[in-house]
Amino acid sequence: MQSGRNAAEAVKESAANMGASAKAGMEKTKATAQEKVDKMRAHDPIEKDMARERKEERIQEAELDKQQARVEHGAERQAGSGPGTRAGLGTGTGTGTHTYDPTVGR
Repeated sequence: MQSGRNAAEAVKESAANMGASAKAGMEKTKATAQEKVDKMRAHDPIEKDMARERKEERIQEAELDKQQARVEHGAERQAGSGPGTRAGLGTGTGTGTHTYDPTVGR
């Protein structure tokens, strides 16, 4: 059942990576919106340039955070604990079927 576990871990990693990408996208969008507000409030070109630079810094930070999250998710998968699970406890769902044979063990 190792392949099932690997598939489940891959799905968890993929979902965690999509979440990190979505979060980074939101941060980038917020940075762009804040830049527009700052530019509208700015009275001189220097303030407008500072607003642009702040936006670029925030976008770069969001991208770095996303990449770091992807690295961490990959490391968690390699260690055998998917994102959102405790290390070393496995990733099984506990929904397997078991049968009881009363004649076994007599």
